[in-house]
Amino acid sequence: MADPSDKSKKWDKSKLVSRYVTEGAKSAPHRSYYYAMGLTEEEIHQPLVGVATCWNEAAPCNIALSRQAQAVKKGVKAAEGTPREFTTITVTDGIAMGHEGMRSSLVSREIIADSVELTMRGHCYDALVGLAGCDKSLPGMMMVMLRLNVPSVFMYGGSILPGKFRGKDVDVISVFEGVGKHASGEFSDEDLKELECVACPSAGACGGQFTANTMACVSEAIGLALPNSAGAPAPYESRDDYATQSGKAVMKLIEMNLRPRDIVTRKSFENAAAIVAATGGSTNAGLHLPAMANECGIDFDLHDVGEIFKRTPLIANLRPGGKYVAKDLFDVGGVGIVIKELIDNGFMHGDCMTVTGKTLAENLEGVTLPKDQDVVFPVSNPIHPTGGVVTLKGNLCPEGSIVKIAGLESLIFEGPARVFEGEQACFDAVQNKEIKAGQVLVIRNEGPKGGPGMREMLSTTSAIYGQGLGDKVALITDGRFSGGTRGFCVGHVAPEAYVGGPIGLIEDGDIIRIDAETGMMEVKLSDDELAERKKSWKPHEHQYQSGAIWKYTQTVGSAEKGAVTHGGARSEKHTFVDL
Repeated sequence: MADPSDKSKKWDKSKLVSRYVTEGAKSAPHRSYYYAMGLTEEEIHQPLVGVATCWNEAAPCNIALSRQAQAVKKGVKAAEGTPREFTTITVTDGIAMGHEGMRSSLVSREIIADSVELTMRGHCYDALVGLAGCDKSLPGMMMVMLRLNVPSVFMYGGSILPGKFRGKDVDVISVFEGVGKHASGEFSDEDLKELECVACPSAGACGGQFTANTMACVSEAIGLALPNSAGAPAPYESRDDYATQSGKAVMKLIEMNLRPRDIVTRKSFENAAAIVAATGGSTNAGLHLPAMANECGIDFDLHDVGEIFKRTPLIANLRPGGKYVAKDLFDVGGVGIVIKELIDNGFMHGDCMTVTGKTLAENLEGVTLPKDQDVVFPVSNPIHPTGGVVTLKGNLCPEGSIVKIAGLESLIFEGPARVFEGEQACFDAVQNKEIKAGQVLVIRNEGPKGGPGMREMLSTTSAIYGQGLGDKVALITDGRFSGGTRGFCVGHVAPEAYVGGPIGLIEDGDIIRIDAETGMMEVKLSDDELAERKKSWKPHEHQYQSGAIWKYTQTVGSAEKGAVTHGGARSEKHTFVDL
């Protein structure tokens, strides 16, 4: 039998958690299972590396992950590790959007993190390479890396290639907006059919700077992914080489005993928020970064995110606020050129550690911003002097809210409220052409607890745009927006209506002012009037009183802190890797 403390090895098995299932006479039953799967004695006594993917046939975001996982396993094996592949769920927003299925989306982030945690704990794996392709799977996979604190490398599955419709690049957002055009009579049945058949031509996640690509950029900026691994579209075979290198890298992390919480610090979260702002990324980052910070025991809530947004220039010309997609950013050099431009000009911390064992600045040494392109602008000539995403606060959202300003011509909107109890009522009003220019649409009881599940509003916002009202109305909600949403749309309003937040007290006709220049959102009502209305307020009763979504409502907290469901590292008595 192999000696677990063999000095010729780069690791000491007697100090790895897999020793509980591979070493000594007591582990004979466990080893018998590994022999049953064809492992050799040498492979059993090597470090066991979990290779977790969100592969499934639910959507194009995920279908390339299995292929990439095989490449990761080759890298692990080449570096004398033993890979153990497993999968977890995803709920893909492009299909879950616009109906009750969207209530499962944010919940899936927690299920992904929890299920990977349980698999890693139950089988005593020493390290983790996590591959994810769709919106909630990216933060979910990074959250569990930080939670377990085992040596870990994250890898994005890659974005979809752009579709072509009548000579223009299109994507799934174009189809959602096509639904609005169809309702207004601009599109015929045949037009919409032609568009839906060409919009999504390959494997991969949505191509714009929506949630998946936003969090992919975060994975590099925060140090959990190899440099440039986020860039190549899913169909490109070059992704397989990054996968192989990720497998080798995680074995190096075991050797170095370099763990996620050694890499991800407060400054790393500031870097993550900066890349979101600079690329005009998804407002969902305002949920996911605080949730990831919770796993580390780091205080970094929506307001901390907003402070970074305020001081970071918008320099990437990406959809939905700009005109390019992820493939275009990859073609001019990838997210690394954005990070390098921000580091060189003092907007990111270059001294943060990464999974390469080098700092962010060291990884990007020699990278320069290419000339003669308009995908990424220099800091000296930004698209907007402050980030593409802004947080707001005021008497309508004492715990904060968030809005994407990339692409907006005006940052101030004031008008009378039109209140809807849930998204479906608002969507129906849009489809029936009942919305009037100048209104502030208020969609409430869609928060984490009250929705439940804090569903996204892409169907509604896209229908608004499709009908030509995108710059003529504003929309606020205690729910969320897709990263593909554009227009004056304020999400994550907290406290949510279900727990008695002011958004639950608004009435039709109340005047609401949104000012993304000063970071304020207020309803023109006195404190006394709000207090009087609160006396007769009652929480609405939603229809999820059993099952997984009900269980979620029992523990989920405010959007201000990331809508998390447990106490995080502040509450833990041990980390798994030290058992």
